[in-house]
Amino acid sequence: MNSADPGAPFGPRSFQLVLLRRMADHQPGLVEDALRELGATRSEMREANRIWQSWAHARRGPGELHRYRQALGEPVARRAVAELGVALGALSDPEAGAEILQWDLPLWPDLRWEVLTGRAGPKSPPQVWGSALTRTPGASSPVLRTAADLRPWGCTFGEVRHAFPDAVPREGDAPTRSRLDFTDRDGTVCAAEFTWGLFQRLRRLT
Repeated sequence: MNSADPGAPFGPRSFQLVLLRRMADHQPGLVEDALRELGATRSEMREANRIWQSWAHARRGPGELHRYRQALGEPVARRAVAELGVALGALSDPEAGAEILQWDLPLWPDLRWEVLTGRAGPKSPPQVWGSALTRTPGASSPVLRTAADLRPWGCTFGEVRHAFPDAVPREGDAPTRSRLDFTDRDGTVCAAEFTWGLFQRLRRLT
């Protein structure tokens, strides 16, 4: 991990603290290491999360996509969804203007914050349809053969789903969390749990 520039009042450093706030529930040790890297305290992490949540719930606050731009600046990469071969419902409608935006995050140099945006109609403002941490294009992905290869913060939702074709997505126990249930090579049924799309912990169900 690399240190982040404490720069703007609510910039990349503060946004990373928001992500860490939820990861602390499952990986407090890794979060403590990250806070030291950022030169931040737990109280700063809680305050960053409070500000972000107040923006999210404000009646006349900026929309979700605008909040990302405020915190992270202009995306470092953007791609039309059609270029990725996605054709699902509204995503296949060119007028929906669906695209993927990505931002670098200094704490995780091999990952990017990725946001899927689109429009409900040609005159509608862009909306955020999904967001998560994903692997930076060109960065090496982990080799995942068995459940034992999954390491906290070492792989993304998409990488685990690709490694275990029988994986079934499940809802997490909070809006920022998700889960994949899959059968390991030895027949053990496992649940891989993610926060913001980054692997946090493995539970064995059988």
